[in-house]
Amino acid sequence: MKNYFVDLFSGIKSLLIGMGVTFTAFFSKGATVQYPRETNYIAPAYRGHIILLRDENTGGHKCIACGMCQRACPSGCITVSTVKKEGEKKKTLTGFDLDFTKCSLCAICVETCPSGAIDFSNEYNLAGFTKEEFHYDLLNYPKESSC
Repeated sequence: MKNYFVDLFSGIKSLLIGMGVTFTAFFSKGATVQYPRETNYIAPAYRGHIILLRDENTGGHKCIACGMCQRACPSGCITVSTVKKEGEKKKTLTGFDLDFTKCSLCAICVETCPSGAIDFSNEYNLAGFTKEEFHYDLLNYPKESSC
């Protein structure tokens, strides 16, 4: 008989504690965001897809067309196209394509870039209906940032 009342008391106690938690959560501000009108806080270390950085002085891309990012990428999602123009010592970058469907956001391409031309974007709203919407031409990408 004693165990019955002990179990009854502990059950009522746990019920009151649970109702207290529910009561405080009922009056606290919710975590839901009305998405199109409001956006969540994006952490500074967020990794979106990669972008090519521009040089502030020249206005052109910092990329020196070495292809290190393409060779270092374990997923094979980066394609760098270059042309050696007649009379010039350096290669010219003609295309920089990213297949974001294969990218694992490992940051190896960012780390291996000798000129610091690649960085992660802060774009988080990456949604599409087809795989082709995730193929980015980063040489002509409109949301390029400067360093």
